[in-house]
Amino acid sequence: MTAPPPIIGSWYQLPEGDLFEVVAWDPQEQTVEIQFYDGTIDEYDVESWSQLGIHPAEPPEDWSGSLDVVSEDYGVDLDRPAGDSRHNPLDDID
Repeated sequence: MTAPPPIIGSWYQLPEGDLFEVVAWDPQEQTVEIQFYDGTIDEYDVESWSQLGIHPAEPPEDWSGSLDVVSEDYGVDLDRPAGDSRHNPLDDID
């Protein structure tokens, strides 16, 4: 089986189920740098890439996995719809 080409920004999955994204591709050095969903970064040469047994995958729904953040860190309350607490600046004018 032929491995899919490494495309920066594309997500792939190993046979074991681990998701990763291609974050760099150096055609001169023939290396592919990947970042797993948990944030781990790894690098493979083209020969190793072709032997990984990977297949294309959809990006994870929760993009924050590799960033090691929680919703409080980026100011999002997932239980409250966006736009619930709008403030009209005209209300402050006397």
